[in-house]
This record gives sequence, C-alpha cells and structure tokens, in this order.
Amino acid sequence: MTDGEQRSELTTPGIVELRAGDADRESVAEKLRVAAGEGRIDLTELEERLDRAYAAKTYGELDALVADLPQERPSDSRSGTDAETLVLKPRLGNIEQSGRWTVPRRVVAECKMLHIVIDFTEATCAYRDVTVEASCGTGNIQLIVPQGWAVRIDGTSTNTAHISNKATAPTDPSSPTLTIVGHPRAGRIKIKQPRRRR
Repeated sequence: MTDGEQRSELTTPGIVELRAGDADRESVAEKLRVAAGEGRIDLTELEERLDRAYAAKTYGELDALVADLPQERPSDSRSGTDAETLVLKPRLGNIEQSGRWTVPRRVVAECKMLHIVIDFTEATCAYRDVTVEASCGTGNIQLIVPQGWAVRIDGTSTNTAHISNKATAPTDPSSPTLTIVGHPRAGRIKIKQPRRRR
C-alpha cells in the first residue's frame, strides 16, 4: 500500500478520530507531571511528552502518551474513591488548574515552596458540596471561585490568619458550596472571585 493510499484510507467516512480539546491536553499533561514526580519517566522524556501532548489534535495521540503509565492513582487512605478526587502536588513547577475542567467531589492541593492556582470560573461542577484540602509550606495556594458560589472555611483548619477569603459576594442557593480545609504554614491560602467585567 502506498503512502497516498494510506492517507485516503484514513479519511474514509466512518473512520474518524475524535478531536481533543485544551482540557484533554491539560489532563494528560498533569498525568505526565505526576508520573515524572513518581519517577516513572525522567525529565527529558517528560519534556518530550509534554511537547507532544500540547501539540496533539486527537484522543488517539493523547492516549499513546500515557498508555504505559498506570491509569489509576493508588488509593488515598484519606478519601473515598479516586474518581472523585483531584490531587494537585507540584514537584517540578507551579500548577494552574484552570479553563474548562470537571470538578470532582474532593480536591487535594499540597505544596511546599511552589504555587498552586485552582480556577473554578469555567469549570463544570455536578456536586452541591465540594471539599478542598489545601496545605502549603512557604508556597501559596490561590482559589478563584465563580460569583454565586458559597465558600466556607472548615473548623478543623489551622493557622487561619494565613487564610484569606475575599469571596464574599452574595451566594446563589443553586450553586455549589466550597468547603476549605486549610493548613498553611508560612505560606498563604487565598480565596477570591474574578473581577466583574464592566
């Protein structure tokens, strides 16, 4: 079969590869960063795979980048099912969870000297109650919460002088409630809402 014949076969109606979106590329990139942090791939391979992830156009291209990595995280003794938990632990650089993504029931954000930004403004959330467990050493964790969402600082939080909640706009009863379990040390946990346009 010639190269030209192969191309025409790939474009035959009915043989269509689904296109990947920015959120899909970012999800795979995060899996790759976690894998590097766990020592499954080295830094050179991480950079190479990240380049390919951000250039990927289809799900097939993305799947190939993580096909040799575990598909599920080891179970976390502090949580229920892994499918309902997002773990953000920067190891090689700051993490920004933003854009269009799906909010799980529980988010764990832990950093020592680096920074984490979790932006919920374009995210999809099917839960009425979401818990964010945030702890930081000298790094900072910033949460950007949509207008209408309620924010509650859990009573088990420690060093609350280092937790700043500026998400004080009126809440919408139909919107989610975000419960923050914060444990900052020298760093800070900041909760705010996006600036209103106009």
